Amino acid sequence: MSHDHDHDHDHHHDHDHDHHDHDHDGHHIPHHHQDDDHHRPHPMTRRHLILAGGAGLGAVLLAACGTKDTRATDGTPTSAENAVATGPTTTTTLAALTTLPGFEAFASTVRVVAEGDWWLVESNGLPAHSMMTGITSWQQQVPTPQPYTGANAFRIPRTPRIAATPVSARTSLYRGAIALAVNGVPIFNALNNRGDDAYLAGELDRWGGHSGRADDYHYHVAPFHLQSAVGVGVPIAYALDGYAIYGEAEPEGGPVGKLDEFNGHVGANGVYHYHGTRTYPYINGGLRGEVTVQNDQIEPQPTTKAFRPSLTGLRGAVITGFDAPTNGAYRLDYTLNGAAARVEYTVEASAVSFVFTGTDGSVRRETYRR
Repeated sequence: MSHDHDHDHDHHHDHDHDHHDHDHDGHHIPHHHQDDDHHRPHPMTRRHLILAGGAGLGAVLLAACGTKDTRATDGTPTSAENAVATGPTTTTTLAALTTLPGFEAFASTVRVVAEGDWWLVESNGLPAHSMMTGITSWQQQVPTPQPYTGANAFRIPRTPRIAATPVSARTSLYRGAIALAVNGVPIFNALNNRGDDAYLAGELDRWGGHSGRADDYHYHVAPFHLQSAVGVGVPIAYALDGYAIYGEAEPEGGPVGKLDEFNGHVGANGVYHYHGTRTYPYINGGLRGEVTVQNDQIEPQPTTKAFRPSLTGLRGAVITGFDAPTNGAYRLDYTLNGAAARVEYTVEASAVSFVFTGTDGSVRRETYRR
């Protein structure tokens, strides 16, 4: 049966998973990578994270996003040198940005222009790497191109300033992006909109991302796989306060020093910056710089336009493959309680057409107007 739907409503980025997987007693069910040598601990709630404290999180949270060759990293906790300090950073250093290093590695798909006090970053929100494989807690959303262009582009301050009152991602910022990777993919809070660690809940693929309620792809952990593309000493992302996010080395190439509760510190050049880590908060743990927060998300930032209603979790599903055989055409393969199924879809300017093949071989077709 074919369905033709017409949805034309805007969504801000309040579109992470809003379900829990439970057993009959109401307890969380842990999820695991498909790799035999990499297992996730039990999911952690926001309450557990807050109680654990900054430095203690390294002992209980393990993180990984896939490397460039799609193999999951080993999740080894960072060393004591990289332990998160709980004390606030007191610097008021200002850094006037004259360029945004890192984005040039993706110049074919990402455009950066200066406009007044902002850097405008345009992209379609989709990475060059594959997506979705390895997710064990799937909300049935899929990646689609997003119109992050023109007035709807990401905006990064050209002159970031340290805030008198920083914003923590432990207890807020559950909606929308908090950073932008240099490949044009948004980065959300490591905690989803329930306050749970998205990685530990099995919601992320091998690259640390998934698709939200508007079928928009984004990361929830540091995209370490971008380090090889940008090179040593170059940022892999920028927080939406304007400060750079580096990988597992300092800009000068040395080991990462002690970090504050936001996963950042003042560098050798006297300028504040963040680092990605393999333990919570994985990426910037909030915004140390000045930002405007409205309705629990940073503003301004792009609006996503959902073309279909958000779906519910498909318990027992494991995403096993994702491919884009032709331009605008995609295929997602998954198993449901061990039986194979797939979703094929084509994205056009005015419509998205789906073909759903169930575990019993049945076929359902749906088309949504954009």
